[in-house]
Amino acid sequence: MTLKLILFIITLAIHCAGFSQSEQERNYTLNECIAIALDNNLNLKSTQLLANSAEVNLKQAKGNILPKLNGNYNIGVNDGRSIDPFTNDFINQELTFSNARLNLDTPIFNGFRLINAVKQEKFNKLASEMEVEEAKQNLILNVTLAYLDVLNRRDVLQLTKQRLETTNTQLERQEDLREEGAADPSNYADIKGQNAIDKTNILISESALNNAKLTLMTLLNLKDNLLINTTDLLLDYEQYPFSAEGVFNDALQHLATFKAKELRVKAAKKAINVAKAQFTPEVSFFGQLNTNYSSIAETFTENGSSIIETGDFVTINSQNSPVFRNQTDFIAQKIGYRDQFDNNLNTVVGLAVNVPLFNGFRAKNNVALEKIKVEESILELERTQQDIKNAIRQVHFDMEAAYLRHQSLLNQVEAFGESFRINSLKFNSGISNFLAYITSKNNLDNAKTNLATAKYEYLLRVKVLEYYRGNMF
Repeated sequence: MTLKLILFIITLAIHCAGFSQSEQERNYTLNECIAIALDNNLNLKSTQLLANSAEVNLKQAKGNILPKLNGNYNIGVNDGRSIDPFTNDFINQELTFSNARLNLDTPIFNGFRLINAVKQEKFNKLASEMEVEEAKQNLILNVTLAYLDVLNRRDVLQLTKQRLETTNTQLERQEDLREEGAADPSNYADIKGQNAIDKTNILISESALNNAKLTLMTLLNLKDNLLINTTDLLLDYEQYPFSAEGVFNDALQHLATFKAKELRVKAAKKAINVAKAQFTPEVSFFGQLNTNYSSIAETFTENGSSIIETGDFVTINSQNSPVFRNQTDFIAQKIGYRDQFDNNLNTVVGLAVNVPLFNGFRAKNNVALEKIKVEESILELERTQQDIKNAIRQVHFDMEAAYLRHQSLLNQVEAFGESFRINSLKFNSGISNFLAYITSKNNLDNAKTNLATAKYEYLLRVKVLEYYRGNMF
């Protein structure tokens, strides 16, 4: 293999690797992430399938009101003693038989059971649609929070890298002083130790960022790596204007969770009416159309006449004379399959009344069970309201605390920044020791990290409160 070919292969591999990386890593805005999650998220698809099932159940409930028309057909061979379906006589021979039937059953009155069942399934369908909307709202919130968490981890990683750059600058200065013989050995060792600490913090921050990205990628159901683009993300640090009570009142009006629970209560109440129908008589109209076929069915056609002996005799003049009679002759002919089906048609119509008299208290117990389900659905609605109200109060309190903490940390960063500037000048001039320098440096770095964390803690809680208010960002 020539040198030129080797270089060409290496260049091509580098190009392909770069192209592959550009395909795998792409900048995503928050809106793009939300759109992808709404299309790809597996949990949301599962919830949508449940809503589709509710739609089918509603169609079936409507279909139960319609008349039921069913047909059946059979054909077979019977060998041995049987009853000829054509003549109803006993026979002992091989017989091919066939039957056809068409049944009609139309409900007339059943205590409004079917109508109430349709209303119940309508509420269930609407509740399922609200649950899909709830799943979308939850998904949008989770994607937004995961997106902000990635931003938070990214900012922390940048701060840790900046800390390392500052330490590296000081390490280079100490190395220069060491070469000149003017460095304090303890300061040089401390700087190297701090350099190792900063590198470890970078690894920890990179791991945290990677985990945050994996969480976001799981919500989006993406396999490729992603990068964050904040061009469409407005980060507002103004104090949140709404109270916890105001957020909860808005949630009652806009949150799909409450609407879904309320519709489940209505569906459960309709189920009571469905169960009560078991106490009332059921009236239905029925009709049948029947026909059959027999392989031994025959028709006989007259074919002239003939004179035959009867076996009797009469005595005339002491002489026996046989008795003859005139007999009509017939020709037997099999009846065709289609002709028998036409000739053997018969219809049945009637009215059926089913009156419940005693069924082991089943109807009464079913009504009692449905009433319990109504109470359970009401309790579930009240529990959801209470849980969300408490969650809003907690998030609102944490949001206010994060805002105050953010304001306090702004002052800390400013103060520690000035302290670090002064201690850097003193340390570089040999006036101060390394302990004072590294203390002021760590105070500033920690204040910056805490400031970034507090900033996103505040934003995360604001997003959660806006979610409860029905604002889907």
